[in-house]
Amino acid sequence: MRQQSGGWTMLSAAIAASFAAIGAAQVPAPGPVPPTTPAPAPAPPPINPWAEAVPPNLEAHIAAATKAAGLDLWGILQLCLPVGLEAPADNTASPMRVFDNLYFLGMKTLAAWAVTTSQGIILIDTLNNPAEAEMLIEGGLRRLGLDPARIRFIIITHGHSDHYGGAQYLADKHKAELVMSNADWAFLEGSQAPEPRPDRGPVPKRGRGVNDGDRLTLGDTSIELHVTPPHTPGTLSLILPLKDGAMTHVGALWGGTAFSMNGNGEYFATYAASAERFARIAAEKGADVPLSNHPPYDDAIAKMAKLNMRTAGQPHPFATGPITVQRYLRVAEQCAYARGRALVEPRPTQDPSGLLKN
Repeated sequence: MRQQSGGWTMLSAAIAASFAAIGAAQVPAPGPVPPTTPAPAPAPPPINPWAEAVPPNLEAHIAAATKAAGLDLWGILQLCLPVGLEAPADNTASPMRVFDNLYFLGMKTLAAWAVTTSQGIILIDTLNNPAEAEMLIEGGLRRLGLDPARIRFIIITHGHSDHYGGAQYLADKHKAELVMSNADWAFLEGSQAPEPRPDRGPVPKRGRGVNDGDRLTLGDTSIELHVTPPHTPGTLSLILPLKDGAMTHVGALWGGTAFSMNGNGEYFATYAASAERFARIAAEKGADVPLSNHPPYDDAIAKMAKLNMRTAGQPHPFATGPITVQRYLRVAEQCAYARGRALVEPRPTQDPSGLLKN
């Protein structure tokens, strides 16, 4: 535990230094500055975030993650810290049509997504339990003018109860087919399955099993399913088509974001490799919309607020571009490497950020 604590302190100190560097880029140098002289603009994020080789040490990985994050991806940059997401006192969020065929359902820290097709709805994740599924998913769909009875498939991105908690309830009620990776069906049936919790729904009965690269098609819509461990052995990350009026976009949903607090070097190396691989897939598919099932990572709540104020002709707040998708996944990859290095680079140091108290 001593070694781990030292590594975590190094993470906090390195991030503090990187944040300070970002802030410094926005502040003019001291000394007399004419009133008409604008402050120097922040350095733009790399055009190709994968182009630069990163030395295998903690500070270098933190710096690379921070550089890729720029000023707009601080949500995913939270991965570099050894702390989990904390729910705010008010964790409620309104359902919303985000794209013509994609709807947000959930709360500030946890999301389900509904994809509408010509033959019904594909639901992605089901929140913590049947009560939330009833109130936030079924109720949210109705508030948005959609019928929950049209749910045909339920994709479970991975075998954690905050994503499958409402699955069996919805599947039984609406005769929808559950879809999860074969690896995670086996995971839920094995000895490593999550412990039951009173605030979480039951483990769902085995439904359709999918493998890496499979497609799920309903009517006019196909969603690609890619296995990206190790958040769980068979975490699914998705490539999905999106519509915004006459414009088309491609979403890239990173299916399992947070790190295990008990992760070892192999775990973090596997995570980094999955992020890099999914980034290549996203680039090949032209993905320009980064998505998450936990809104703090993709800043979905802030983007929805902007979407509420969007006027004709303005860009879509979620469609931040292919380079942003690459930067998003680069941050995830580099934070994984950093967390791995923190296990083997413990050095006594102060925590200037004040983020951690040892």
